[in-house]
Amino acid sequence: MHKQKCLPHLLRDMLNVTKRQDASGDWKTFSKRLKRLLRDAMRLRGRRQSLAVPKYESLRSGIERRLTGLLEEPWKNGEAKRLVKRLRRHRQELLVFLYREGVPADNNHAERMIRNGVVMRKNSYGNRSEEGAETQAVLMSVFRTLKQRGFQGTDRVVEALRQYFTMKKLPNLPKTTQTDE
Repeated sequence: MHKQKCLPHLLRDMLNVTKRQDASGDWKTFSKRLKRLLRDAMRLRGRRQSLAVPKYESLRSGIERRLTGLLEEPWKNGEAKRLVKRLRRHRQELLVFLYREGVPADNNHAERMIRNGVVMRKNSYGNRSEEGAETQAVLMSVFRTLKQRGFQGTDRVVEALRQYFTMKKLPNLPKTTQTDE
């Protein structure tokens, strides 16, 4: 599995620094260069299919060199230093999407997958206990897994509970959809 840091989250963190925190000194220069670099990388990924392989690799290498240069510069602003330290720590996870087909530059898919559980938790004013939170997490995981495998979650859970009460054993989650309609 190839891990990619979410670039839109990084851009949002930079915007928060500009709005609320210490944006003095060389922060403006640092943030402008990093934003441009990240946006250029995302644009390059979008053009990948239309470029010849040598041209794409050349442009990708240029982005890598720009990132390395940005991380090696001695920034004075405290927030820039903090962010550079974080980027150095996660350097191998910043541009994975430029190398691996199918790896997005964001984690929007993962966030969409957990959104229903978050909305449910908010609508019910949160969980009342640690045990309740753990139960909800397990149930949401089961329902999401069933949905991704093409099953109707509530029907399968009811069926599993019936089996449990008659046989005293829960069935495994089904692997893929079958002709059970």
